[in-house]
Amino acid sequence: MADVISAEDAGQIVAATHADPFAVLGQHMLDGHPSIRAFHPEADAIDVLDAKSGRKVLSLAPVADARGLFAGIATRRKRAFAYRLRISRGADTWEVDDPYRFGPVLGPLDEHLFSEGAHLNLWRMLGAHVITHEGVEGTHFAVWAPNARRVSLVGDFNAWDGRRTLMRRRGQTGVWEIFIPGLGEGEPYKYELLDAVGRLLPQKADPFGFGAEHPPATASVVRRLEGYDWSDADWMTTRAGAQRIDRPISIYEVHLGSWRRVTEEGNRPLSYHEHARQLVGYAKDMGFTHIELMPVSEFPFDGSWGYQPVGLYAPTIRHGTLQEFRAFVDACHGAGLGLILDWVPGHFPDDAHGLGRFDGTALYEHADRREGFHPDWNTLVYNYGRAEVSNFLLANALYWLKEHHIDGLRVDAVASMLYRDYSRKSGEWVPNIHGGRENLEAISFLQRTNTVAYGESPGIMTVAEESTAFPQVSGPADTGGLGFGFKWNMGWMNDTLSYMQEDPVHRKYHHHKMTFGLHYAFSENFVLPISHDEVVHGKGAMLAKMGGSDAFGNLRAYYGFMWGHPGKKLLFMGCEFAQAREWNHDSSLDWHLLDQPRHEGVQRLVRDLNRLYRDTPALHQLDCKPEGFEWIEEGAAEESLYAWLRKGQDGAAPVLVVCNFTPVERSARRIGVPQAGRWIERLNTDAACYGGGDRGNLGGVESEPIAASGRAQSIALTIPPLSTLFFELDQG
Repeated sequence: MADVISAEDAGQIVAATHADPFAVLGQHMLDGHPSIRAFHPEADAIDVLDAKSGRKVLSLAPVADARGLFAGIATRRKRAFAYRLRISRGADTWEVDDPYRFGPVLGPLDEHLFSEGAHLNLWRMLGAHVITHEGVEGTHFAVWAPNARRVSLVGDFNAWDGRRTLMRRRGQTGVWEIFIPGLGEGEPYKYELLDAVGRLLPQKADPFGFGAEHPPATASVVRRLEGYDWSDADWMTTRAGAQRIDRPISIYEVHLGSWRRVTEEGNRPLSYHEHARQLVGYAKDMGFTHIELMPVSEFPFDGSWGYQPVGLYAPTIRHGTLQEFRAFVDACHGAGLGLILDWVPGHFPDDAHGLGRFDGTALYEHADRREGFHPDWNTLVYNYGRAEVSNFLLANALYWLKEHHIDGLRVDAVASMLYRDYSRKSGEWVPNIHGGRENLEAISFLQRTNTVAYGESPGIMTVAEESTAFPQVSGPADTGGLGFGFKWNMGWMNDTLSYMQEDPVHRKYHHHKMTFGLHYAFSENFVLPISHDEVVHGKGAMLAKMGGSDAFGNLRAYYGFMWGHPGKKLLFMGCEFAQAREWNHDSSLDWHLLDQPRHEGVQRLVRDLNRLYRDTPALHQLDCKPEGFEWIEEGAAEESLYAWLRKGQDGAAPVLVVCNFTPVERSARRIGVPQAGRWIERLNTDAACYGGGDRGNLGGVESEPIAASGRAQSIALTIPPLSTLFFELDQG
């Protein structure tokens, strides 16, 4: 066999160290005849069959001193031909197509775009794709590992033996590929790599894997992207109108693993199909316009809630397959609900099977821990300045928007991306090229991602969780902004909850905490968030944050304040019915509390607030514009009372919002109004149906020409204790 294969090549193939296995294995012309070499360590004998006729062409001979390597020459053939291998081991015989007889799949354009960081459909190039190649069905695998000496594909199909399926290196891009005939949907796989000096690395999951095994197993799983029959065409063509800043946006934030569990079946979480029926129906009934899911990209540790993802391209298998996830998205759209995903481009865990030191080097992360490590979370930081890494992340955003019809991305921990000194002490961070603390590469990445996402997927929305005073987070990227559609108003949340924690008798000393947010309320397109972060880690439930003796009355008044305040709304699951204990990701929400009237009353209130917000133009059309807000009573600190006007467009009826955060009823309290007429009481958080004392204004009040609050007209109100009232001018 020395004439067919050199001893050096044979040794490197058997040792799985050959830099170019396709130059040795498979079919090659030798002295005018096809020679065939195959490496199968489990084989006793290998025959070559004509792929068309099935007839035996030749028997391969074992290569001396190279166990499992076989070679031979088809002396009766003058041209290359399609063949299969018949492998024998003892009494067992089976047939396979040889991966090494197939040419490459990737082309030079893919490689060029990737090297430039400009491949907007990168997930179509990399990852595992079920295709037909050269007339044979199978799966094409491609992975980026530029500093690896060799990369092998491993899985059940080759007994997880890294010697058997060495991949082809593509040019200078550092991409490796191989087509495996006969392999299809549902196959688990990983990559086995040798680093630049030949050291064996831990087996790696596919960075572009579209599926994964159930944790704690860590392999990627082949999943087809094709084949789902979407039924949401109407939604997709109209959603842009539902996600503008002048539309009502009320978001229900959900952790899929703990929204509801099936106690009769080992306390398991619901599947995507079950969520499609139960969660979607519930959110629709509650009047929310959107569902926001905490991260669904595959993650190894339940306790991270998805915020330490390993498989950015794989919907978590905890609730079902990729196609079943799409059915959930479809159900949301069928119910007229937008779906937002929490997206985590800010950091990733250092699990051995993940992205960390993927090819033996700091490939996705920075090599310097002062740039590449988050001390708060013990996670790694992406190298946003590397073209291939920013392309990986940008393409991931587009993947969710395009392939899964996601309507928006809420980007987690943006502040940690913007600043190099985020949560770091002096000497623990590296300044930028100008000596500053801003992460210029991350800023550029966010600007580009937002610009491209809005351009490639019209009608979507992006939302930043950003807790600093960084300017223009929701400003256009071409004027120096980050380009997000919306920003979470963390300052509003912190100030107002701090106020609510005060005993009502002391609130007059903290009056400014409820008004301060209006000084900057229109500097960004804000979402008012009561998120999962407010009900974990010892912070208690929303009820526990309410000062004084009437937690339910306080909570109802606070929700009224929130829905009457400028800004879109977000409420974490369970808060809508006053979950009494802190959220636990390992157990279901306490749905049994709805048997108690006070909890059911809070749920009814949130449902009615959503409907009022949605159906009343003055409460949403100018959410993000100063023209939509006017103070009526800003300084009534002694009474802990607030009153303001919300205004809409095109002659929409104005709405007066009045809040009383003391347990004292204000009788015949005169409030100025801008126009004479009847002001209809649209909602009163003290209504009996919400669990209140049912004190109010008998459906409405007529204005009188009596000056109050600096206005010529006023109305005399009964303002119940711990309440928020909504009045709309009757224009009928």
